[in-house]
Amino acid sequence: MSIEPTPPSAGKPATTAPVRAKARTRNWTAPAAPFRLPAHDQDPEPSQHQAELFYLQKQIQAQTPMVLVLEDGEQIEGCIEWYDHNALKLRGRAKTLVYKSAIKYMYKLGDQGL
Repeated sequence: MSIEPTPPSAGKPATTAPVRAKARTRNWTAPAAPFRLPAHDQDPEPSQHQAELFYLQKQIQAQTPMVLVLEDGEQIEGCIEWYDHNALKLRGRAKTLVYKSAIKYMYKLGDQGL
């Protein structure tokens, strides 16, 4: 038993059923929670936080040349212009904004660092 296509008859006009657009359903998901850096999940103790702020403010006022060693080993030299809760702005060869979470440690340019 074989099924062969049949040509439309010459006397009858070809009728086609209207094609209905299938309603698309979108699989909607709620937006993901905002990305949080692990270093910022826990706030430091108030005394440690105040010590950090005091140290940064002292270096800004004295315009001390600093070296920031990043987590990937890159070293950036310059003077700290300003800071906030998450970042430092360093003025060196170029002005650079560095996230605090990317800083491994920092030291004064005259010191050896380790």
